[in-house]
Amino acid sequence: MIKDVYSLSSRETEVLEWIVLGKANSDISKILNISIYTVKNHVANILRKLGVDNRTQAVNVAFSYNLVGDIPKLSYPALAD
Repeated sequence: MIKDVYSLSSRETEVLEWIVLGKANSDISKILNISIYTVKNHVANILRKLGVDNRTQAVNVAFSYNLVGDIPKLSYPALAD
């Protein structure tokens, strides 16, 4: 499986799914109830493992190699303003 080639952890895959949905690090931090520094660490690992320089390229790789499943359009109260 392609996902195994990139060796993304389950948490990194989860973060990548939120990146695909266009969420900022601060949003991902709130959704997953983790520190923004932990999110930044996951994002850095994702970029390194995918061999890309930015989030847009990561999204392209995610779609090109089906690294993320069906992305639900979920609503989270933590993001309500």
